[in-house]
Amino acid sequence: MTTLAERLGYSEDARLLIINCDDLGSTRAANVAIYQSLREGLATSATLMVPCPWARDAAAEYRGEDVGVHLTLNSEWENYRWGPITRSPSLLDGDGGFPRTLADLWDHADLDEVRKECRAQIERAIYWGFDVSHLDSHMGSVQLRPEFFDVYLEMAAEFALPLRMGGAAGEAQVGFPYRRLAAEEGIVFSDHFLYTRVGSRGDIERMLSDMRPGVTEIYFHPAVETDELRASHPDWSGRVRDHEALCTNEAFRQLVTNSGATLIGFKELREVQRAG
Repeated sequence: MTTLAERLGYSEDARLLIINCDDLGSTRAANVAIYQSLREGLATSATLMVPCPWARDAAAEYRGEDVGVHLTLNSEWENYRWGPITRSPSLLDGDGGFPRTLADLWDHADLDEVRKECRAQIERAIYWGFDVSHLDSHMGSVQLRPEFFDVYLEMAAEFALPLRMGGAAGEAQVGFPYRRLAAEEGIVFSDHFLYTRVGSRGDIERMLSDMRPGVTEIYFHPAVETDELRASHPDWSGRVRDHEALCTNEAFRQLVTNSGATLIGFKELREVQRAG
């Protein structure tokens, strides 16, 4: 079987690395840091949270970078809220925004409204001028439950976009074979995916030192330090560290170099998928 690396034009044993920045559009602090990480740092991709208040600012700053849509159905922070762009009542909690938890979302969301909201988020990103490169899911809301995953897969097929996909080991935990289901629909996704905590580079550093052949995605949540970020995001300091890792930390840059990885983005995966 031809490997994804070979489909991308590399050797079978090539080590290819996507460094993604989550949460573009969530805050001005994130927008500044993510675009700097893409233009001057190590990042090769990012994902936009369309419903968030600073998403339109992110669109105004867009210069053709590799940006996908971070399908967003949760609003997890205590003092900073956002909600659906489709005014779907089953996607609202009592506080006027998306549900804070996955359990609340999964218990109350109407799947037709989930589908409508996800499609509207992708269409709005396209309308704003983004050359959408891929899809992923904020908090894993449409990745980790089979009935929601059906919507995730439907959007990827409808818009001909690759997906962020969890590793094979996670299938036993969630109870369904999401990687096989996506592959059967012709959807392209990375061979390996590393879950990381905001601001914690330990797992990433260990992975880079022993990277496996194939396409690996790792992700960060970079932001510059501001009063608003400190007030809205309890994990703000980790986001600032993520920005430093991608833009100014020479030791981390050297670690990426030493891994022997070739940096790529999701646009390359998208072209492979659209070529069939």
